[in-house]
Amino acid sequence: MNLENKLRQVKERYDELNQAMSDPSIFDRPKEYAELTIEHTQLRELVEDYGKLMDIKHQLNGNQELIDLNEDPEITEMARQESRELKRMELELEEEIKFKLIPKDPDDSRNCIVEIRAGTGGDEAAIFAGDLFDMYRRYADSQKWVLNVLSVAESEKGGFKELIFEVSGNEVFGKMKYESGVHRVQRVPETESQGRVHTSAATVAVLPEVSEDVEIDLDMKDIRVDTFRSSGAGGQHVNKTDSAIRLTHEPSGLVVECQQERSQHQNKEKALIMLRTRLYDQEMEKIRSERAADRKSQVSTGDRSAKIRTYNYPQGRFTDHRINLTLYNLDDIMKGNLGDVIKALRVEENLEKLNAVMN
Repeated sequence: MNLENKLRQVKERYDELNQAMSDPSIFDRPKEYAELTIEHTQLRELVEDYGKLMDIKHQLNGNQELIDLNEDPEITEMARQESRELKRMELELEEEIKFKLIPKDPDDSRNCIVEIRAGTGGDEAAIFAGDLFDMYRRYADSQKWVLNVLSVAESEKGGFKELIFEVSGNEVFGKMKYESGVHRVQRVPETESQGRVHTSAATVAVLPEVSEDVEIDLDMKDIRVDTFRSSGAGGQHVNKTDSAIRLTHEPSGLVVECQQERSQHQNKEKALIMLRTRLYDQEMEKIRSERAADRKSQVSTGDRSAKIRTYNYPQGRFTDHRINLTLYNLDDIMKGNLGDVIKALRVEENLEKLNAVMN
């Protein structure tokens, strides 16, 4: 489908919305009216751009008629010069419109919960999980986000068997979502006496945090609440009281824990957020699976079992396998300088979405 036909469809839908919103009975259905208003606002700018594009095309056609007549050399040359400028404006406007047509993911503006778990590789995998956390912590600082650890299971020789934290700020999930998957590291462990390179892995899951306005079927009658003593870092206080909370959602079997806050009440609030997020993610996973069956996305499949990255320390090499991106600034990246990587992933995903919209 060409751009003009796509915009014509947008204009038709916009006119339908105008008609629906002019019906006085719509005010008796406030939820439907709110949904129509949001869609109307989203389409308005595209419709305005469509009008501008049609005006430019109309001017180009008029100039072409003057050029074809070729009655006055001076007027003909003026028409040619104006057409060159109009053509430039037309191409720029078309590019802007194409990217405005890309559907926005409503989850992109949400905060997120990140779960890092050590995979194959024993102690070295746990240490690498800690390195990934440090990378994300530094990246969050650079974005002026707030990072709050929710649950920790430390490894005996350093690092973490599991670490769960929330990140809040502007466009958090929209940038962090690309981190979901298996991260593989190749390096010589400190305990390796022969200098051999070992391969280890850690898995990362990035879940959009759901707000109270999202409908999640969560009945407190279905949740078993257990308390226990916190075992992670946090000072002497955590070992004196049973402040840690474990929630078990019996219908789904989901279990979440929070132990980082000082009180049971605070830990319970955080654990409920984690539980709502997990339940929301289950629902979204069904949708992602359906989409994947229709079209395999190169960048953001949601498949957390897929190997997405290799961090090769001997070569200082960073490789993102989804877009065949290889960089040789591994030290900088591990210091939290993820901006260029995430930008490349976002561009690739936008191109995929644009192709899907235009086909």
